[in-house]
Amino acid sequence: MKKTIEVVSERKHIYRQRVELDGFDDLYVDVPVAYGGEGSAPDPHDYFDLSLGACKAITSMMYARRKQWPLTGISVTVNRDDSQERHGTYRLDVAMTFHGIDDPEQRVRLEEISHKCPIHRLMTTSTVEVTTRTVDSTAEA
Repeated sequence: MKKTIEVVSERKHIYRQRVELDGFDDLYVDVPVAYGGEGSAPDPHDYFDLSLGACKAITSMMYARRKQWPLTGISVTVNRDDSQERHGTYRLDVAMTFHGIDDPEQRVRLEEISHKCPIHRLMTTSTVEVTTRTVDSTAEA
């Protein structure tokens, strides 16, 4: 499935970007003040990290629903350690709470299932190929 995401610089802002994605409005990306931005929106790392937490939650919810387990909700906390990112290691610690699940075996199984979410697999087992090219702005018109 191909999907197009457009990122457009926001005028009157230093680094803030507006994201156009299949009819979703009000998606923005910025840089923290410490790095010269305005801190007006999540930064790219935040979106990377939150995509993992959200995917794990959704995947676990789908599994619990299919099994008809009494899951009432999930809380996910993603803690980032990017202190070694420049050396090739980016650590994410994910803590998940499965509300409504009292059976320890079911909780363990939901955690195991969360490791199979598409974003977790993408981050840990896939080869991601990125192609970047410059498009002449006069050619767009």
